[in-house]
Parts: sequence; structure tokens; C-alpha cells
Amino acid sequence: MRYLSKILLFTILNLAFLAANNKWTPAFMIKYERLGSTAISPNGEWVAYELSKPLMEGEKSEYLTHIWLISADGKKSFQVTTGDISARSPKFSPDGTHLAFISGRPDPDNNFRSTKGQIYVLPIDGGERVQITNEISSIGRIAWSPDGKKIAFTMRDPLSENDKKRREEKRDWKIIDTNYRYSHLYTVGNDDDNKVSRLTKGNYNVSSFDWSPDSKKIAFDHTENPTANAWTTSDISVVNVTSRSVKKLVTWGGSDRSPKYSPDGKSVAFVSDGGEHSWGREHFVFVIPSTGGKGRRLPATPSRYISSIEGWTPSGSGVITAETERTSRRYFNVPINENGITASFTPGRGNYGNLSYNSNGQMSFIHESTDSPANVFTANMDDFEPKQMTKVNSNFADMPHGKTEVIRWRSSDGLEIEGLLTYPINYRKGKRVPLVLNIHGGPAGVYTENYTGRSSVYPIQAFAQQGYAVLRANPRGSSGYSKDFRFANRSDWGGMDYQDLMTGVDHVINMGVADGKDLYVMGWSYGGFMTSTIVTKTDRFKAASVGAGVPNLVGMLTTDIHDFIPWHFEGELHDNVDKYIKHSSLFHVGNVTTPTQVVHGENDVRVPVAQGYEFYRALQRKGVETEMVVYPRMPHGLREPKFIQHCGEIIMSWFKKHSN
Repeated sequence: MRYLSKILLFTILNLAFLAANNKWTPAFMIKYERLGSTAISPNGEWVAYELSKPLMEGEKSEYLTHIWLISADGKKSFQVTTGDISARSPKFSPDGTHLAFISGRPDPDNNFRSTKGQIYVLPIDGGERVQITNEISSIGRIAWSPDGKKIAFTMRDPLSENDKKRREEKRDWKIIDTNYRYSHLYTVGNDDDNKVSRLTKGNYNVSSFDWSPDSKKIAFDHTENPTANAWTTSDISVVNVTSRSVKKLVTWGGSDRSPKYSPDGKSVAFVSDGGEHSWGREHFVFVIPSTGGKGRRLPATPSRYISSIEGWTPSGSGVITAETERTSRRYFNVPINENGITASFTPGRGNYGNLSYNSNGQMSFIHESTDSPANVFTANMDDFEPKQMTKVNSNFADMPHGKTEVIRWRSSDGLEIEGLLTYPINYRKGKRVPLVLNIHGGPAGVYTENYTGRSSVYPIQAFAQQGYAVLRANPRGSSGYSKDFRFANRSDWGGMDYQDLMTGVDHVINMGVADGKDLYVMGWSYGGFMTSTIVTKTDRFKAASVGAGVPNLVGMLTTDIHDFIPWHFEGELHDNVDKYIKHSSLFHVGNVTTPTQVVHGENDVRVPVAQGYEFYRALQRKGVETEMVVYPRMPHGLREPKFIQHCGEIIMSWFKKHSN
């Protein structure tokens, strides 16, 4: 008994030591280890998962990803891949005896996708891994055939010999919207021969795919080109693995994607907008005979904004989809019965992701909540009692957290708005504190109940540690609520969505939490647009940080999604110049007095860095206190851990500088 008391005392003292010596800072939070995809074995005895750790010593600034295995009883856990080369996409063979995965380095010149990643297969019961592809280009997605004889994969076309020669001779000029390098579908034999066969070719780009249960065909979605703007051209076709003949299955116009064969192979489910494509997106699950014919729409999901189809239920009575519902990411069972009701089988608070399941309905997935780090869990689909399998980031879990709660308020027109409010650590009720308004991207992004201690350019718990409250609002335009809510800010960016945000700030002030004279605002992408707009409309914020913002809608013709702004503003620039100018903060910069920081990635093609320079220079010439930080190599979101940490630090420093 005395021995147990000593252990308890030691544990308490150790936790107290951690709390006293670890503070929430961007430097501490960048150590957060990130979980990726999971895979549960066919017999449910093993779960494979990805775990990424930041490497930041010397010249390194990257995430190293490796694959781990843990037994269903939790007694065995070990790292499958090692070394300084990342591994990803674990997939169990149909008999559960082998694990396939892709290994390759992240490539900064290719938006940090793996370069020259190849397929490896590893025996589960021990033995050396075997490389079964040796292609010039990197492997994209992989999937075992149901009979276990082949692995299908996607791969981008390599440079032609002529293109290589042009590059060497410095004659490699580009003609925009031509000479695409497409991704196509291949198979490789899982035997001593390891023969690679190309299944598709032509001027279209293959993305997701699924094997038929008899291993004879593969259904796949494809767009007319590999650009980000081409998603509205997505169709579905089927390729015969033996003859390589391709048959079109769904060509409705709009976006048709994520095909999944039914367990009996007679039907294919897919996500579609029914030919009514829009950047606000309204998605449904459709089912079509696998031989072709007329498709039918299944019951709607709550938000009608489906992220993906995971597959059919083992019984074939429904289709499993992923979608955000208000402030939680969940999985839903969409019934095949047209009169059925779509229901979530992942209840409770928090976010679910990276689902894998077998024919017995055994699942593995990642779950996190605002004050609990992400971990791997298992459960049964029909009897949902989650069992935690891992204890990743236990040192984070032991830290004191600023409490986060979901709050609601009425906007100026009476519409209910929802958001997440994080309080300062050890907050005392009735004390007024500085408030940071954090605005999400999109505009169809949404703030959900993710872990607030994870590393981010907006380090929520680090702000809580410094005594700030943080409001993450979901104004109209956000996903997770309804189509009408998501479409409600068309042609009105900076209008009623601005009111939604300001009434949210007022609500937190009225709660007795926020000090109305100590306010700050920050946001990325559309959140950057709103931040730049806010400082042209009000001087109530002491400081602002515009991340990858869009201050000039006129200039967004240079984005890689050039249909995006015309859809949201219901017309082309040449027909709506006045409207574009009215909603562009750059043209109202004369109203700005708030000290405003500008942050941007140098290689951003979604919101080109010129947008940041324009706003920075305009503020500078206006005489407003400003600074601009540009991160080399970075696309629309920061990828390197040193940059993520630094960005959080400079934003906090900017706010602190202007707090007096």
C-alpha cells in the first residue's frame, strides 16, 4: 500500500512538473505528432496507421511519416517503417498476411507530394519489405485487388524525352493550359514477376478508383485535365483489367466522383451534384448499375456537402460517407432504401477521420476533441463503443487547457450563428480578457471540434496561455449547416458575413468574457479576405493579421481556380466591375487605421502572393503601420514546421506589440 502511495505521489509530482515547465507556445506545439490514415486488417487483429513527426534540426524542416502496427488487444505495438524516408498509405492484403505501402520523400517543388514514391510490400509475420515498383514517377494511390493478386495504382505521366531535352537546352517555355501531364491507372502483380501494366491513357486525369469484387474491373473518376479548376468536369468510367477496354459509366456533366462497388458487384455508388455544379457545392450519393443505366439519388445527408464515400456497409444496405455536421466531422450511413433516413454512426462530440473497416464491420479511425489529442480508436459499426488504441501526444494531454465550448448568437438579421470559444487557461468567470477573432477559409470552410493544442499558424492554446480568449466563428457561407446557409453570402462577401462576425464579438463581450477595448483579428485565405475587409469597416480592433488574403477580387483572375470568384459573385469580372471593386478591401484601404500584418506563401497559386504585396504596399503608402512576411517555397498553406512555428510566433508578437 505504501508502495502504491509512493507511485501516486510520484505521478502527481510529475504532472505538476510538466504543468510548471511546459507552457503552450508555438515552439512547444510544433512538437505535436500528427496521425494520418488507418487500416484495419481483414480479421480485425491489427491496425496500421501513419504517424508524422516534425524534423527541425539543422537544415531539416519537414514532417517524417512512418507506419506503425498495433494489435487489437493493444498488447503489441511497433514501428513498421524506419529511416529518414517517409512511408504512407498502408493497405492490408485481402488475406491479411501482407501490408502494402508507399515510400518516398516529400517534394517542395511538387506541392510537397511524395516524389518517386514506390510500392513496397511487407509480410506481417516478419521478414523484409520488398519493393514491387520502380517507376520514374511517384505512385499516387494504391489498392489491392480483392483476390490479392494485383495492386492497382495511379501515377503521373513522366516527362517525355523531348521535354527533358527542352529543359536541358533552356528552351522549356510554357504555353498555359497545354501539355498537361496526366495521372493514369496501372496495376502491378503481387508475385515474383512484379509486372506493371498500364490500364488507361489519353487526355484525362484519373483520381480515385475502386476494384470490382471479382477483381476483373476497376471503376474510376477522371477530369478533363489535372488542374484544380477542373473538378466540375469529373466523370466515372470502368476499365476491364484484362482487355484494358474503357467504358463510360457516368457522364452527367458537373462533378461525379468517388465510385465504390457494392459488395455483390451489381451497383456502383458515387458522389454527384447531379449535373448542377457549383462552387458552393450540393452533393448527394447516387447509385447506378455497374453495367450502366439510369442512376438514382439516395436520401440526403444533413449538410449535403459530402467529403467522400468510404464504401458500402458490409451488408450492402447503405453507403458510408464523410461530412461535417455543425461543429463535428462525422461518418454517416446513407440507406439504399429511398425512404430511409441518413444517420451518423459516430455520435458524441469531437471529430472523426481516417476511417477504415472490414467486412465484419470492425472499424479503425482517428478521433480528437477540443481538449483531447488525436488518437487511433477501434469500434464495431453496429455496436459503437470506441476503444482507444494509442496514446500519441500524451504530454500534450497532460497539459492544462483553455476550455473550449460551442456558443450561439443571433446576427443582425436574426440568423443563428455558431462558433467555438476558447477561454484563457485558468479563466476566472467574470474577468474580461483580450479577444482574438479567428476567421476560417473557404468561405465554405468550417471550424470544428479539432484539438486546440495541435500545431498551427494560429496556435489556439498558445493564445489561451497568454490570457487571450479566441472566437472561431462559422458565419454564413460555412459548410456543416445547410445548403441555404452555405450559399447565403453569394455576391455579399464582407456584407452579412461581416455582421455575423461582429455580432459574435459583441456576444462574447456581452457574456462578460471579452474586453471590448482589447480586440484582435486574424484569418487565412477567405479568412484573410474578411480580415482585410474588417479593417476597412471598423477601427475597433487593435491589430490584425491577414494570412494569404484576397484584398483584390479583380486580381483573382490569376488564381488556379479561376471559376471560383465568378461563381461566388454571380458573374464575370467584365460584366461586374463595380461589384468586384465594392467588395475588394484594396479599393477601400483609405479607411484603414488598424496596424495590419500581411503573411503569404511565395509559391501560392490559389491566392497568388501579388495579393499580399498589393495590400501591404497600399497600407504602407497610406501610412498604416504594417509588415509583410513571405515564406519561400510555400503554397496556399504553410507546410514546413519551422515556418508554421514562426508564423504563430510573429502573429502573437504583432498582437502583443499593439496590446498597449
